[in-house]
Amino acid sequence: MASPYTFNPDRVAYFEAAGWRAYYEHAWLKMLQLLIALNQEQFHIPFPFSWLAAYYIVRASAAWVPKDHTEADILVYLTKYYRLAQRYSGLTFDPDIAARHELAYWDVHRRLSGQPDKRPFIDVMIKLHSAVFDISPEQATESAELRVLANNTVDLITSKNSSDPERDWRTLEAYLRDCYRSIQQSAQASARLDTQERLHAQTPSGV
Repeated sequence: MASPYTFNPDRVAYFEAAGWRAYYEHAWLKMLQLLIALNQEQFHIPFPFSWLAAYYIVRASAAWVPKDHTEADILVYLTKYYRLAQRYSGLTFDPDIAARHELAYWDVHRRLSGQPDKRPFIDVMIKLHSAVFDISPEQATESAELRVLANNTVDLITSKNSSDPERDWRTLEAYLRDCYRSIQQSAQASARLDTQERLHAQTPSGV
């Protein structure tokens, strides 16, 4: 990483879970406000660029809704979003690659909703987390699995199969909280290793 990346995993989880709920409850203004807060918290995007980032996600989501959507249209907005995220976060990922992984996530979530085998979903999330947060696929496995559990829970709620939606919204947030805590720990470990390797490379031989 070019510079240390830090964030509050609990606050990120809160804003994301609340944003999902606002989306599925069609509380559009609240959802936009939560997206802006999430952009500021997760990737340190300042206002008004956090608003612009939220706009890009909303436009990408709207383009995604039709099943006969055009992927190129969605990727335009996702790439613009990830360019802002990369610029302000200090992370060094490729926005084009991140956008393609994000779109793959949306696709696999839709395709596997209600299906028992979520391994392809986990594989996509491993690629996304690894690419964005500069962690190894092995490090990203735990966060990917937790993210898929969160998605399974929101599917349970929105399909009207939850026996206790309020409990499951809390469970969903807990999964996201653990997911982002795992990402934070892995990112910090990778940053420490990178620092140690650079220091070792700068140390004259024989010292």
